[in-house]
Amino acid sequence: MARKGYWIALVDVHDPERYKAYIAASAEAFRKYGGRFLVRGGEREIPEGKARSRTVVIEFKDYATALACYRSPEYARALALRTPVSDGDFIIVEGYDGPQPSDG
Repeated sequence: MARKGYWIALVDVHDPERYKAYIAASAEAFRKYGGRFLVRGGEREIPEGKARSRTVVIEFKDYATALACYRSPEYARALALRTPVSDGDFIIVEGYDGPQPSDG
């Protein structure tokens, strides 16, 4: 079985009003590719290192779908709206379903 895929984004938004256009446009890609928000802003603490002002984690059914969504024409249109009004660090990563400390 394929492992889930995740987008992890740390973003600083410079123009919140114009960023709303990105949020609206990106919804089309997330609907098409089944993206599900696990983290979208919210309260947080940064005990180590640095972070940006906004943290987002989106789950997809598998890694290939996460990549396809990012590379899609639907998301390209949204990305063109995001990049002028924000800076960020963006990772697409495959999930893990192996042994856990609680397993033994």
